[in-house]
Amino acid sequence: MIEIRLFAHFRNGREKISFQPVEDFPTPAHILKHLEIEQKKVAILLVNGFHSKFDHPLKEGDIVAIFPPVAGG
Repeated sequence: MIEIRLFAHFRNGREKISFQPVEDFPTPAHILKHLEIEQKKVAILLVNGFHSKFDHPLKEGDIVAIFPPVAGG
């Protein structure tokens, strides 16, 4: 299983945290496609707390965090 954590407005209508089989989501790009989130709308993508790319191969136990751009002051 992989853990998927969504932040800010990416949570609207979705689970804040979900657990999915790694076989179904071999890369973060697969997760985004499933969630219908465009890659260009992702400001920060972390795998196990480290910045990652959309084609990064995921493995059992990985934690994927997806953040939109953050505004404010």
